[in-house]
Amino acid sequence: MLGSVTATLKHESLKGRKLLVMQPLMADGRTADGDPLIVVDAFGAGKGETVLIVNDGKIAVELTGDSTSPVQWTTLGIQDR
Repeated sequence: MLGSVTATLKHESLKGRKLLVMQPLMADGRTADGDPLIVVDAFGAGKGETVLIVNDGKIAVELTGDSTSPVQWTTLGIQDR
């Protein structure tokens, strides 16, 4: 996790939800090519932690309770050290 996002205006399904800036990693831990992603946090991740993220619409709908939510990425877990 690189940091968090502050938004003064959010889709209704995102109100009260923590948004994170994540840089995807390769399976071996190397930084992946590509831009950082905005992820809705369901687990309370902290800066510098390695977090498993998922791009699954069904999980996003379950997390937000809103089938019209623009959420694309959500946390799925935090790596234990």
